[in-house]
Amino acid sequence: MGSKPAAANPDDYKIKDTKPQLGERWPHGGIRGGSGWISSDRVTSTYDLVEQMYYLYVRVVKARDLPINPLTASCDPYVEVKLGNYKGKTQHFEKRTYAEWKQVFAFSKEKIQSTVLEVYVKDKDMISRDDYLGKVVFDMNEVPTRVPPDSPLAPQWYRLEDRRGDKKSKGEIMLAVWMGTQADEAFSEAWHSDAATVHGEGVYSVRSKVYVSPKLWYLRVNVIEAHDVESEDKSQLPQVFVKAQLGNQILKTKLSATKTTNPLWNEDLVFVAAEPFEESLVLTLENKAGSKEETVGRIVFPLDVFEKRLDHRPVHSRWFNLEQFGFGMLEGERRMELKFSTRIHLRASLDGGYHVLDESTMYISDQRPTARQLWKKAIGILEIGILSAQGLQGMKTKDGKKTTDAYCVAKYGQKWVRTRTILENFNPKWNEQYTWEVYDPCTVVTLGVFDNSHLGGEQTGTTKDARIGKIRIRLSTLETDRIYTHSYPLLVLQPSGLKKTGELQLAFRFTCLSLANMIYLYSQPLLPKMHYQHPLTIHQLDSLRYQAMNIVAVRLGRAEPPLRKEVVEYMLDVDSHMWSMRRSKANFFRIVSVFSGAISMSKWLGDVSNWKNPITTILVHILFFILVCFPELILPTVFLYMFLIGVWNFRSRPRHPPHMDTKLSWAEAVLPDELDEEFDTFPSSKPQDVTKMRYDRLRSVAGRIQTVVGDIATQGERFQALLSWRDPRATCLFVVFCLIVAVALYVTPFKIVVLVAGLFFLRHPRFRSKMPSVPSNFFRRLPARADSML
Repeated sequence: MGSKPAAANPDDYKIKDTKPQLGERWPHGGIRGGSGWISSDRVTSTYDLVEQMYYLYVRVVKARDLPINPLTASCDPYVEVKLGNYKGKTQHFEKRTYAEWKQVFAFSKEKIQSTVLEVYVKDKDMISRDDYLGKVVFDMNEVPTRVPPDSPLAPQWYRLEDRRGDKKSKGEIMLAVWMGTQADEAFSEAWHSDAATVHGEGVYSVRSKVYVSPKLWYLRVNVIEAHDVESEDKSQLPQVFVKAQLGNQILKTKLSATKTTNPLWNEDLVFVAAEPFEESLVLTLENKAGSKEETVGRIVFPLDVFEKRLDHRPVHSRWFNLEQFGFGMLEGERRMELKFSTRIHLRASLDGGYHVLDESTMYISDQRPTARQLWKKAIGILEIGILSAQGLQGMKTKDGKKTTDAYCVAKYGQKWVRTRTILENFNPKWNEQYTWEVYDPCTVVTLGVFDNSHLGGEQTGTTKDARIGKIRIRLSTLETDRIYTHSYPLLVLQPSGLKKTGELQLAFRFTCLSLANMIYLYSQPLLPKMHYQHPLTIHQLDSLRYQAMNIVAVRLGRAEPPLRKEVVEYMLDVDSHMWSMRRSKANFFRIVSVFSGAISMSKWLGDVSNWKNPITTILVHILFFILVCFPELILPTVFLYMFLIGVWNFRSRPRHPPHMDTKLSWAEAVLPDELDEEFDTFPSSKPQDVTKMRYDRLRSVAGRIQTVVGDIATQGERFQALLSWRDPRATCLFVVFCLIVAVALYVTPFKIVVLVAGLFFLRHPRFRSKMPSVPSNFFRRLPARADSML
């Protein structure tokens, strides 16, 4: 358990405005060789939400007619591209005078310290020093600039030169050299000088990539009944249940109510399946024989055989013959001799009308159903420029010093993006821009920053990529067609307390394609129709969400480079359902905040009725008389009041999107032991005395909740006791009172009743008693069922 961290400056946890230089700016003239920088009235480009970063690109295509080594009578060529202190190499080919590489090298212009680019062709020698075959030299001042969307620069053949710079008689290499930006098509697949120290498999993990979540379906298996079930013990009737398995997901029906050969269940078993369907559904019929379970029959279904349905209409049910358990491959003839087999009645379908939830509905990023035929048109476009990070903390130790190899992941809908990894830099600059289609504005985009621990060497294996921080942006809080440029604090909770690990600088814009469609969406259900026409239970949704997250993590972990499981789980908040004293306190105070308006109103009414400010009370009397005399003004007055409040609040509307609130999250005031409990594993791995202490604390909290729930139940039971004759005298009094009030209300105009009741409530304190009122005394004397509790 760590000590409580020192108090930080509150401004460190707030969003800050930034003013980056966004858009394409070219130092060698403006648009297509114009004079000066690109003007501000320029048409918006694809990369207008990032700062321009310039790179020298070298495309090594192929070489031909290379000279042969007279000693080995062969040539094993490779190419080395050298710019100052940076060197990049292609792979070598064995025994070839013609080689083709098609590889691109990118050198950051900020770090270029040489005026000459040298491209060497060498012969790989396994024993001694590699032989020099020739080179090509480029003057950096003569390198052309390519501005997308220009077509790629055409490569040219260059004759190799010897060490003195004279042209050689043999050997040519095809190259293209140009100056470009991160908008270039070659950027994502290029070898980068920033990552020159990474070798082997680690090279793939530093590149930027786009991933797509697998297409997920709900597989619904309605197990109806089975016929002709036999147990091993012929003298006993079977009592069976059905076990269904899809991959790692295992579900069971209830045990049949009675022992019978024709059991009936009519239960739904729901699984998550991902395209392409690689696993089969295995159904086994098992008999409960005493303390053991024996398999009666088995059947395997490939998922392609099931019908895909788009609405709540049921599919046709079918009977299937189960494979008799106990007959192996060598007994095929005996199986054919069977006159009958156990049959099972199923109704199974792949439900495409649901949205398969793999993230919490509190910050969902996609609400579309699985079936593409049911998708509506996009209502907008979200563009995010991931600019840079500032002041990152050292996440690991390398060569005796702290270092961080940071990359950023963004997730919205089914599309995940991963920036390239910037090595050994606490202020990395990515300047990468990505675009998503938006189908619903009430969705959330999530961005996380991680430290890459899989760059080769000692850090491979079971090492996980460390979390640096995460932010969420709700699209409905954004103004359309406005560019937001903010610096977000990266906050993480650790066992030692809240820690700021840096800041993430973003530029983003939500562009609306159809305002009418977007407004119409506010009247539509949050989830597809199937969630309401054929709803899943809360327990099913929680279990299926967990399975969906596992499937997404496994599938994305199989990509190249993999988006690792710990990254996917952090982005999808896999542990959001776990108990946390901190979250419980935060949610309690959120409820208090929600009801604070009603509490303030009741206090104000109390002050009015007690004549704390006589002028206010007199004005309330006048308003009350007007509303009683003209009741048709009540609703218009209420809505006009809310309209005026909304217009008044427009002046002080939030200018920034909401961000992680440390006070709301109760992260600043959390106790060390509560944090230690939050980061504990499930089941707990703590010593017995610590677990006992936490259990006792949880019991005390639950005891208070239990008392509050009991008090609420008592008040409700007292209401029921008014007419239940549990207390015959109280019920008799109440019934007589109801009769008198009914007669009085029949003969008295309603306005007079309301007026008298209002004047009684607003009466002067001189006419009030400090003792409880008669109705309150009567209500508290009513019986409740608490007396019957053990």
